[in-house]
Amino acid sequence: MSLKAGFISLIVLIVCSSWVIAQPLRGNPKNGKAIYSKHCVRCHGPALDGQGPDGQYLIVPPANFHSMDSRLKTDWELLLTISHGVLFTPMHGWRDRLNDQEMLDVLSYIRMMAPRGTIS
Repeated sequence: MSLKAGFISLIVLIVCSSWVIAQPLRGNPKNGKAIYSKHCVRCHGPALDGQGPDGQYLIVPPANFHSMDSRLKTDWELLLTISHGVLFTPMHGWRDRLNDQEMLDVLSYIRMMAPRGTIS
């Protein structure tokens, strides 16, 4: 009986997890642009190309959101980076300064300016 219940629980978890992962992340790109301009532009640049005025002084260059490497990342990967930062790089996490909606807004702005998986 417990093996059957465990199996059913596993199936429900897999089905629900894939549904959650497939859901689009919603954000307001207009608000995201304002947040990006305030917190991100100094490193990532106004064109989202990693050429911000402070970026030249960093040992690890800021992400160029127009690069194929950035465009191939999932929204979830970019959201984790915004939230928690990148270990051993100048990219720190914003979880302590931005709420979940603000981080989704920034992600939405980035995706509007550099859509996922396309080349400009």
